[in-house]
Amino acid sequence: MTEMPSPCVNICSLDQSGKYCLGCGRSLNELAVWQNASVSEQRDIMAQLPDRLRALKARERTMKS
Repeated sequence: MTEMPSPCVNICSLDQSGKYCLGCGRSLNELAVWQNASVSEQRDIMAQLPDRLRALKARERTMKS
């Protein structure tokens, strides 16, 4: 199976909820299924990451204030 490169940026730290990686933005489930996901499923995950990362980072900044 051809797969997309992982979006991992080697900053493996979970958000306050413990559900999302602050480095790449993937959920724990998305991290677990990445290797076996189809390219289409990987693309769907990748499409969600920019907005999710912005929201996660904004939430983390708010929590620290």
